Formats: sequence, C-alpha cells, structure tokens
Amino acid sequence: MVDELDESLEGPDERRQHDRSRLIVDVFFNGNDATGVASTKDMSIGGFYLNTQANLPQGAVLLVRIPFGNGKQVVANAEVVYSNPGRGVGLRFTGLSEEDRTLIQSELESD
Repeated sequence: MVDELDESLEGPDERRQHDRSRLIVDVFFNGNDATGVASTKDMSIGGFYLNTQANLPQGAVLLVRIPFGNGKQVVANAEVVYSNPGRGVGLRFTGLSEEDRTLIQSELESD
C-alpha cells in the first residue's frame, strides 16, 4: 500500500500521515545520477528525511537501503517529495512491503 499525501496542505510537516521518530541511521541511496551514504533525521513508516548535499529534485525516485540491528535491513524505493538544496530531502516510501513496514515500525517503537 502506498501512502498518499494531501497535496492541498501547505508544507511537508502538515502533509504527514504518520508520526515521525528521531531515528538516526545511515542510509545508502542510489538514483537520479547520485549515489551515496547519508544519515536520516527522522523516520516513519511513510518516509523519512535524508540529510544530504546531493542534488535530488522533487519527483526523483531513489533505491534506498536502511540497515538496522541484527543484520536486518530495508531495501525500498523512495520518492523525493520535497527538497532543501544543499541540506536534504523528504522522501516517501513507494511500494513498501508489509515485512519492511513491520520492521520499520518495530525499530521506531524500540527507539
């Protein structure tokens, strides 16, 4: 299931459907001619903020790999929903599996 954003609201904070937690982990990303490792600022089962100086325009789709403890990880696509050039991007998961959704929720609850 893909999370839908209410585009009629003003800023990214007002469009969130899921509460975000301060979960700071390194995320490996690839897409839109950019590859790298960056940290998260916060995360929810709907998406997360990626701290990066990479130029990632709104609408770009990235493949992200988010490692968690015990060798578990989430590999998923994420779409850039807003960009703060030189600072980071807000990403929304697309096509997140139920297994990955459960893993993220479990990590957020243990934070």
